[in-house]
Amino acid sequence: MDELDSVIVSELQRDARLTNRELARRLGIAPSTCLERVRLLRRRGVILGYRAAISPAALNRQVEAFISTRLRPLNRTVIDGFRAAVLDLPEVVAVYVIAGDEDFLIHVAVPDLDHLHAFLVDRLAQRREVVSFRSQIVYQSAHKDVLERLPL
Repeated sequence: MDELDSVIVSELQRDARLTNRELARRLGIAPSTCLERVRLLRRRGVILGYRAAISPAALNRQVEAFISTRLRPLNRTVIDGFRAAVLDLPEVVAVYVIAGDEDFLIHVAVPDLDHLHAFLVDRLAQRREVVSFRSQIVYQSAHKDVLERLPL
């Protein structure tokens, strides 16, 4: 990515609803050049998609938690199967395969603590490959809207 690509990515992270004409104006380039650059960024897999950021509370997800999970036996089949099954659960926001004492970090968002407890007991603890899990409730969160490219 060159400097122009980096600026395009930054602007679209701030506001993915920018029209091509407005984006080109901000960058000081022709709309046709801008459109081609954005198309190339998508084709190269730099831009993965466009999404609306929605308040979890608006979707009846007032309580968020991270659940560290350990599996056994630990092999590719178990890891891939568990990841796919957990990601398919409606409470799950994201799933991370991690290194360390635990094998997975699961981000969930649920209506309340009773639903979190039910998720842990009725969904997670029932899986044969789950040896142990530990939950951490999120009190507050902050996210960066714009990620900048780091130097090599």
